[in-house]
Amino acid sequence: MIGVGERPKRMKQPQESDPAVAVQGSSPERIELRGVTHLFGNKKRSAPALVGVDLTIEPGEFVCLVGPSGCGKTTLLKLIAGYFEPTLGEVLVNDVRVKNPGADRGMVFQQPTLFPWLTVRGNVEIGPRMGGLARSKLKALSNRYLELVGLADVADQRPYELSGGMQQRCAIARALANDPAIVLMDEPFGALDALTRERLQQELKEIWRATGKSIVFVTHSVEEAVFLGSRVVVMSPSPGRIVCDEPVRLPSMNGSGQDARLLPEFTALRARISLMIGREKTSSPSSNSAPDAPRKQGADQT
Repeated sequence: MIGVGERPKRMKQPQESDPAVAVQGSSPERIELRGVTHLFGNKKRSAPALVGVDLTIEPGEFVCLVGPSGCGKTTLLKLIAGYFEPTLGEVLVNDVRVKNPGADRGMVFQQPTLFPWLTVRGNVEIGPRMGGLARSKLKALSNRYLELVGLADVADQRPYELSGGMQQRCAIARALANDPAIVLMDEPFGALDALTRERLQQELKEIWRATGKSIVFVTHSVEEAVFLGSRVVVMSPSPGRIVCDEPVRLPSMNGSGQDARLLPEFTALRARISLMIGREKTSSPSSNSAPDAPRKQGADQT
């Protein structure tokens, strides 16, 4: 079923000769979290959201963070974005400590958060326009990203005239138009219907291949994490710790066009990660004790 205002048109798979490949701009950047602990509250009363998190994300990786509600996934994402600094430890991008938001990091939220008084094109152009890009170049820039996300035909419509899926495509295009090296995504497909969500998942993978951006993606869905990510990082219940870091090595990762969800390797990996999350939910970790070391990549979780 197609949502109201949704076009039954899939974004074409980029090829080397496809102009979409030319979207690649800023070079991907390396992200490091070193001994990150973050507390919410004040000096008299505080609660740990993250404890002892060490994580390195290499340039161009698509890393999915998955875990139960309240495990600190969004907090970790906001620390990378620079919305606040960790209580202990440090977050670095290309060996530079993150203290504030920056143009090298783009954020896509759970809700599209579009400006309703602007057209789709106007929303995509807002960042570059505020950054001082010449008016003569704005339309070419917005055309490029609207074509990439399949919204060229609705460029002059207002956000409220679009379906939820199309609004999220616009939000993704708006983030990409600023040419960030890193795209941070906080459950962007969580509120969408199943069919629209699956379609946008596939299109996001194609955008990642076309642009080469580093993507950090928060989700509650193990299936979504395994389908999208080149790595899946599993976090424990609050306070959040990294308990598993799994590389995703499926035939579909090479752009062969296979649907990864139909592969037995996909089913096995999804089950292994779900089992890990289930074990963490039933365990009783001490919020004040030092975290256990995360499982090594590729380690047997059974």
